Amino acid sequence: MLTYAFTIFISAFLLFLVQPIIAKQILPWFGGSAAVWTTCMVFFQCVLFAGYAYADWTSRRLAARRQVMLHIILLAVSLVCLPIIAGSGWKPAGGDDPSWRILGLLTVTIGLPYFLLSTTGPIVQAWFARSYPVSTVYRLYALSNLASLLALVSYPFLIEPWITTALQAWIWSAGYALFVAVCAITALISLRQTAAVRVDAETSANSAAKTPVPGLREHLTWLLFAAMGSLMLLAVTNHITQDLASVPFLWILPLSLYLVTFILCFEGRNWYRRNYFIIPLLLSVTGLAWTLIELQLRIGIPLSLVALFIMCMFFHGELASRKLAPEHLTRFYLMMSLGGALGGLAVGLAAVKVFNANYEFGLGLVLTLLIAAAVVRRMHKIVPGMALVALAFTGYLIYMHSENTARDTLVMKRNFYGTLSVREVDAADESAKMHRLVHGVIIHGEQYQAPDRLDEPTSYYRPDSGVGRALEALDRPNRRIGVVGLGAGTLAVYGRKGDVMRFYDINPDVVAVAQSQFSFLERSKAHIEHVLGDARLMMEQEPSQSYDLLVIDAFSGDSIPVHLATSQALSVYLRHLKPDGVIAFHISNKFLKLAPVLKRITDQMGLDGILLTEPESKRDGYSTEWFLVTADATLRKNPAIAPQIVPIEEIKGLGAWTDDFNNLFQILK
Repeated sequence: MLTYAFTIFISAFLLFLVQPIIAKQILPWFGGSAAVWTTCMVFFQCVLFAGYAYADWTSRRLAARRQVMLHIILLAVSLVCLPIIAGSGWKPAGGDDPSWRILGLLTVTIGLPYFLLSTTGPIVQAWFARSYPVSTVYRLYALSNLASLLALVSYPFLIEPWITTALQAWIWSAGYALFVAVCAITALISLRQTAAVRVDAETSANSAAKTPVPGLREHLTWLLFAAMGSLMLLAVTNHITQDLASVPFLWILPLSLYLVTFILCFEGRNWYRRNYFIIPLLLSVTGLAWTLIELQLRIGIPLSLVALFIMCMFFHGELASRKLAPEHLTRFYLMMSLGGALGGLAVGLAAVKVFNANYEFGLGLVLTLLIAAAVVRRMHKIVPGMALVALAFTGYLIYMHSENTARDTLVMKRNFYGTLSVREVDAADESAKMHRLVHGVIIHGEQYQAPDRLDEPTSYYRPDSGVGRALEALDRPNRRIGVVGLGAGTLAVYGRKGDVMRFYDINPDVVAVAQSQFSFLERSKAHIEHVLGDARLMMEQEPSQSYDLLVIDAFSGDSIPVHLATSQALSVYLRHLKPDGVIAFHISNKFLKLAPVLKRITDQMGLDGILLTEPESKRDGYSTEWFLVTADATLRKNPAIAPQIVPIEEIKGLGAWTDDFNNLFQILK
């Protein structure tokens, strides 16, 4: 019993631990986008399905000895893939769709090891079921989810802050080698125990008669419940992080709740009871639809998490109530994994191509209530009636949300990097009307529409902002200015005749919107250049640009591109900077204290780090923070800079960020 349990535990732990390890390796290559994680999740769910399909096919079609021998051979072959370090040849050139490149990279780097880890749950449980009581089999599935949860929460707290990225890959690879040995031993033990158990043909026939092969309807039911759990996990996660608030690590909570519901539903103590969960389900789903209309952060996030937990308890509880005898468990797990993969594909790939916003969230809420109404149709007539009322009200709220969004939105686009919209901001004063560029919930630029105010710098880039002060201090002819993060192109208004402004952005939709919906770029007196791709990767490949000013404007959201704020990144920037040039980091962020991080790096490299903010009387609704980096010791004495310098907070125990060590938990506000 312990051998089987340990094999399943270590496989599930490694299965979930490899996800953040490999994601951290490749995240800087694709702009640090949160969509990298979503794409990885799609890959993991699809390979999980492939692993479950293998477990089902070999358990039904191969004799025990042949199955064991095949599995041991594959385990041995998979060791060739170690260590799991992504090849630099997979780095993007810029401009292509990152999704397929990420999927190919993951297939080559961790495909076979992940596939075999995925097979372990169902295949080891099938081996276990041959020799041990039926009632304990599904508890092993709960154990695997517990191990997955432990891996998920241990990485950001116990692994990432202390172990380099390369060493993480090597340690995981060593753990995988241990798993291969343990799994092979377990396979041989199962073979010996199977031979020792003597079951005559008549008993087997009687057993088979008691548990007939499940029909198509049952298979589709498993598929539906599993798919809806996966779909709502990703849809609610997107809703929280894109529609409500860009809070770091918020994605951990939905995934943890998702795993907890699997543990509770399959642990064997009947934690899910339909009579107790159906009313909370109807109320919470309706409440979740309400968050589309009233985006109140303090209520919206807790309500979303509670509703997700109840929805997943409903889907996984109904799924667990339909689990079968052990001889069919591989087929049961196969349909579960297929459903999970389909739900992930629907949100992670299909919705991005089909919808221009997070419409799959509202669609998922409606489908949840439709399924609930079907499930409770034979309960007391009040309950189906309540389900229909909840469905009607939820549909109304979703309709109102779409109408409100369309009313103020001029353009809405969606791609791998998220949802981008241009909104019309009305005002009583005609001269104050403006167009606003929003990425998720983060403002990326504004432009007044009055003809005499088209060239007025706005939002984070006003003359009294840190970057405005830096540009005033660098009052020289023929300036070369680099800008990482195009946004609406607001900084182009500072360009003068003879200046060259070179904008870097990884998102092609941002470039298209800035050129078509805002006029900053075309009205600028400077010569404008565009570079499409991750700024750091592009700069590593470019000859020195000799910038007077390099603006790094990429840290406003939750999924900040950490690789743009490390000591290695600063070394790249310095190669493109004139000796007396300035790097201006825009670090206005509701949740992260980035100034102490940059101060540690500048101190380590012998540079001057200066934190600037506007006087209270000149903030005009925006309080911005800019961090200037320079080798010129006289900059802080410049009249344009000196009055707005503010002290930098110290964070005890904070070290200089590198590509290997950069933990966001230390700098949370």
